[in-house]
Amino acid sequence: MVATLEDTKRSAIAQEIADLKALQELLITTEQKFMPAVGTDSEIHKRFNDFLSDDQKNLAVIDQVLRQFGGAAQSRDTIQQYTDQVNRLMDGTELTLYQKVSAHERIKHQAVMTGLIVHKAAQVVGEDVKEAIGPLNQVNFDNRAHQEQLKGVMEVLGTRELTGKDPDQGVWAKTQDAVAALRGVFEGLTK
Repeated sequence: MVATLEDTKRSAIAQEIADLKALQELLITTEQKFMPAVGTDSEIHKRFNDFLSDDQKNLAVIDQVLRQFGGAAQSRDTIQQYTDQVNRLMDGTELTLYQKVSAHERIKHQAVMTGLIVHKAAQVVGEDVKEAIGPLNQVNFDNRAHQEQLKGVMEVLGTRELTGKDPDQGVWAKTQDAVAALRGVFEGLTK
């Protein structure tokens, strides 16, 4: 009975890794679609090119980890339906570039959380599983870093879409942003 329970836990973790793989493939596909759309902005284009390079390397890492679990796990049907829907939206014209990048950032967040849940589950299942998923820690780190960088990209794209101008990125503007954030914190504490 204990062996069956452990096998069930390992299978569940393997399926979660397969979901992560599907999300990682979706991120790569989406980044490839963004490249022509951001081609006129060399900084954003470079950023997406760097994301794409990291994500392709990380997909190989995810594949390697999945093989440690026998490689037979498949992503859930709901994840496949989700990726199909996202691809349809990314190919379509109903979303602006900012909205597409915003959706991409949410997918990055989902990938980060999936990786973290796999990590936490491995901690309680056993050392062999913890060791097998070890390489995913770098994938999680990269996805989290990309998520933060995407916020800056979204700031630029969103401001451009609303005003036709680039956001003020100077020191004074950043100071005003920080003051506004602190004001929000203090107002939240006093309510």
